[in-house]
Amino acid sequence: MGNKNDQLHTDTMVTIEPIDDLDGIPCANAFSTEEPKTLRLTLSAGERAETHDHPDRYLVLYLISGNLSLQFDDESYQLESGDIVHFDGAHTNISSATTDSTALFVLSKKIK
Repeated sequence: MGNKNDQLHTDTMVTIEPIDDLDGIPCANAFSTEEPKTLRLTLSAGERAETHDHPDRYLVLYLISGNLSLQFDDESYQLESGDIVHFDGAHTNISSATTDSTALFVLSKKIK
């Protein structure tokens, strides 16, 4: 068996990517041609992702490590390592790291 990066099983279409090996700061796309869109967000303490939305998607955020302040429109939520959040991407959101943080985002297309 090769290393994890070489594991692609064509009979089951399984792809394995070590999250720490993904290229891109603060965002790294895990599977660039695959849906749902899957991103790793890495922020240092005090950094933030700019205000944005994803109107055609639902999002799941899993906070792998650290602490994030997540703001939706006018409401703010404090997340700790291990928290998982599901939300509608139509809401304007901002992620701010209160400590060095790594999160996994899964963006699923809304079916119309």
